[in-house]
Amino acid sequence: MTKTIEWPTLAVLIATYAVWGLATAVVAAWWLPAGISLAAIAIAQYSSLQHEALHGHPFRSKWLNTAIVFPALLPFIPYMRFRALHLAHHRDSELTDPFDDPESNYLDAGTWERLPWALQVILNANNTLAGRLALGPAIGTFIYYRDELRGLRRDPAILRGWLWHIPAVLPVALWLDAVGMPLWAYALACYGAMSLLRIRTFLEHQAHEKARGRTVIIEDRGPLSLLFLNNNYHVIHHIHPRVPWYKLPELYRKNADRYLRQNEGYFYRSYAEIFRMYLFRRKDPVPHPIWRRG
Repeated sequence: MTKTIEWPTLAVLIATYAVWGLATAVVAAWWLPAGISLAAIAIAQYSSLQHEALHGHPFRSKWLNTAIVFPALLPFIPYMRFRALHLAHHRDSELTDPFDDPESNYLDAGTWERLPWALQVILNANNTLAGRLALGPAIGTFIYYRDELRGLRRDPAILRGWLWHIPAVLPVALWLDAVGMPLWAYALACYGAMSLLRIRTFLEHQAHEKARGRTVIIEDRGPLSLLFLNNNYHVIHHIHPRVPWYKLPELYRKNADRYLRQNEGYFYRSYAEIFRMYLFRRKDPVPHPIWRRG
C-alpha cells in the first residue's frame, strides 16, 4: 500500500489544512491582518496541491485525489472546472493560443485593436508583475466568469462543475461561521492567495514559434518554489505531468542541458531575478505577437 501513496504530498496537504485552520480560527482572532496573511499562504499552497491532485497525486485513485482537495478553500473557482481547464491547457501544441489555451494571458491581435483605450492601459499594466499582483486576480476572475457564462449552453460539464462546487463551499462556510472569521477578511485572504499564484503564472509560458519553446524553467529552490510545489521547473512538468512535485528538481539536475535545449533556453535563475526585471516593466505585449485570427 505504501508504494501507491506519495507521502510527501500527503504530508504537505495535512500541514496545509492545519495551517489554514490555525490561521482562520486562532491567528485571525488574535490579530486579523496576520490571520488574513497566513490564510492567504495556506490557500495558495492548497491550490498548488489541487494542481498535484488533478495530475494523479498522491494516490492512484482519481476520486480519492479529488476527495482530499475537494473543500473549496478558494471558493471563487470550482475544482472540477479547474481540473478540466488545466488538463486542456496541457495540449502543448496550443500553448499560449488566445482561443484554444484556457490559461493563455495573450489576446488575439484583432480583439486587442478593438478594445477601448482605457482597457488597453489596464491590461498593459496587468502585464507587469506589480500589475499582475494587484490587478491580476480581479481581471482573471472576471474573464473566467465571462467565459463560463458564455459556455454554459454548449457545454453541460460547466454546469455540473458548478453544482459540485456547492458541497465543496459548504464546509468552508460552516467553518468560517464557527470560528468567527469575517467573510470580507476571508475574501481578502483569497485575493492574496490568487496574487501569490500569479507570481508563478506570470511567465510560465511565452509566445514562440515552436511549442517546445513556450514553457519556462526557473532555477529557484526558495520559499516560492515550495509554495508552487516546484512548478518553476515548468517545462519538466509539461513533459512529465505524472511525475510528483518533489522529484522535479532532481530530474532537472540530472538532465539540465537537455531540458534547456528542449525549451529553447527559456530560463531564469530565480524569482528574485524576475522581480528585478519585471516588477514595473512588461515582459510581453498583450496581443499575441505571432498568431492572429481573422
